[in-house]
Amino acid sequence: MTERRKTSNASRAKPSAASSRKSATSTPSGHQPRSTSSKATYVLVGVAVVAVAALVILGFVWNANKKDLGPVSDTVLNENAALIVGEPAAPTTIDVFEDFLCPVCQQFEKQSGQPIIDAVNSGKLRVRYHMLTFLNSRSASGDYSERAAGALQCVGDAKDPALFFRFHTALFVDQPKENGDSDHSNAQLAQIAAAQGAAPPTQQCIATGAKLAEAKQAAAQSRTQLEKAMEKTAVGTPTVLLNGEPVNGITDGPGWLTAILTKETE
Repeated sequence: MTERRKTSNASRAKPSAASSRKSATSTPSGHQPRSTSSKATYVLVGVAVVAVAALVILGFVWNANKKDLGPVSDTVLNENAALIVGEPAAPTTIDVFEDFLCPVCQQFEKQSGQPIIDAVNSGKLRVRYHMLTFLNSRSASGDYSERAAGALQCVGDAKDPALFFRFHTALFVDQPKENGDSDHSNAQLAQIAAAQGAAPPTQQCIATGAKLAEAKQAAAQSRTQLEKAMEKTAVGTPTVLLNGEPVNGITDGPGWLTAILTKETE
């Protein structure tokens, strides 16, 4: 099943103006500055982006202020997930944190997307998706990450898990280039949803950006929970949490999923 969760108004972000959008599609690329490895980690220090090596390989990493943020709240993760897919009675629940402009998130979805879908469909897994938006500034429009996240919430309102997974996958397959010249307009996002079987009301929701503010708010609250979970390490995407703790090896293939499903059912 697919659930939509509404977030509170306490941390609603103020909408920001986006620059004009050009239509195009392109191939994924590494983060700037470029590295010869697609598994490089990038740390945001002020306004500078510095390439560094990391023990945990992630697509994009930012420096969280390492003050004591308190423990991860499972209640908040549940209430403020952008979307929840899977049966409530599933024995294993994970939290997946992604950004639709993150190239290594695309790699993660290519490797683990179908195994996640299979586990959800078999009743073994429940997934709380958290779509973050910190790569907005690296999109041509200046707000692609949040618009794509809002589009996903529109699709989630249809309460059709198969449609959700098709659209989620399609956005990573047709991922705009980071720091590129163009990304998908709202109209183009609606067209992608239509191609995956979204009904006209869902297409209209996407085209008008109806869920933009909600997506921004959910992203901000999810990011806070992620920073709590990664208190002693770098924070970034993609990240998977199990019981509030980061799962290792998620960019090395779907073995991480097999391992946690086996462990949780023992």
